[in-house]
Amino acid sequence: MVTAIVGANWGDEGKGKITDMLAEKSDIVIRFQGGANAGHTIINNYGKFSLHQMPSGVFCDNTLSLVGPGVAFDVDKFFKEYEDIVSRGVPKPNVKISERVQIVMPYHVLFDQYEEERLGKKQFGSTKSGIAPFYSDKYAKIGFQIAELYDKDSLKEKLSGVLEIKNLILQNIYDKPTLDIDEIYERLVDYAEKLKPFVCDTGKIIREALKDGKNILLEGQLGALKDPDHGIYPMTTSSSTLAGYGAVGAGIPPYEIKNIIAVTKAYSSAVGAGEFVSEIFGEEASMMREHGGDKGEYGATTGRPRRMGWFDCVATRYGIETQGATEAVLTAVDCLSYLDEIKVCVAYEYEGKEIKDFPVTNKLAQCKPVYKTFKGWKKDITGVRNYDDFPQEVREYIEFIEREIGCPIKRVSNGPKREDIIIR
Repeated sequence: MVTAIVGANWGDEGKGKITDMLAEKSDIVIRFQGGANAGHTIINNYGKFSLHQMPSGVFCDNTLSLVGPGVAFDVDKFFKEYEDIVSRGVPKPNVKISERVQIVMPYHVLFDQYEEERLGKKQFGSTKSGIAPFYSDKYAKIGFQIAELYDKDSLKEKLSGVLEIKNLILQNIYDKPTLDIDEIYERLVDYAEKLKPFVCDTGKIIREALKDGKNILLEGQLGALKDPDHGIYPMTTSSSTLAGYGAVGAGIPPYEIKNIIAVTKAYSSAVGAGEFVSEIFGEEASMMREHGGDKGEYGATTGRPRRMGWFDCVATRYGIETQGATEAVLTAVDCLSYLDEIKVCVAYEYEGKEIKDFPVTNKLAQCKPVYKTFKGWKKDITGVRNYDDFPQEVREYIEFIEREIGCPIKRVSNGPKREDIIIR
């Protein structure tokens, strides 16, 4: 059985906690896309962790964690995370990395920084993790698979050709220092040695697991609205954030994905630039930000304050449908307990008409939110473990959202920990 966990919105929906919970019952957890540009925050018996490269199954003793070929793999950040979790008492995780995965090169991070610098006020709000340059090179066929690191002669020849192009760009477009081939080559040789115990044919492992009827969990990064084909392009990420891409990025036949769990938050938040119709500002946003999450709504990767907004039924329904969700999870319900009234965006106003279909980006920029207001519960609901024990106002809020997004909300997260998840 293959289950995918993905985001219904802009990312930051609380997927890490859900993945951590479901990983306990999974034989294999696979990261299938994205890189170190977004993190999954997990709180468990070992402490609080922000994972960027490690699959969220690393805390489960009996779970094999795989990094699939669709990932933008940052070697240095992988080992930093690995060493960090082990130093904090987590048993050495069973992690394997696809020999086909491509690595984030040192110059990818530099090019990401230089391009944002060049764009100035028009920049994309990148995390400067090298993601866009990485995927650009991947599809231009000048990226480096891990397997290539073990053929030293071919590696140096290819690296020489790639750096010839990169140095011309650095000199003539960015006016920056050029790259030294020997320095980068030696770093790649070092990577090869360090990665040896982890690298394998993950496709073979997955095919055997499917034959044996094992439970496999696909872990997505960011959310549907950050997908480069179906999201708020161009203010998106550079890899597909959809469950459908899980088949490609992990190496699984598409018909094997039986369950798709889309995670959404009881309000909206986003890191980075892009259209955000239900966004709020000023003191109203600051209050929501400080009440949100475990210690406020700040990016797990950058630490930047997240942009805040009311729950958006239009965007979320679109995200649910685009992901092909079979069920939804609603997180951070407890974070709204301070409010007298809670707004929900139920439609957009576009050119004087109300619309409920999520439009393309240039039209989205002209949309205004249409709100429905709910009475707040003004009561601390921390510790509630049974759905029927919620105040009536909480249940009405959840059930309204469920009807609007057209997908059953089977789990409700009522706090930062794994045990705070209520199954309906």
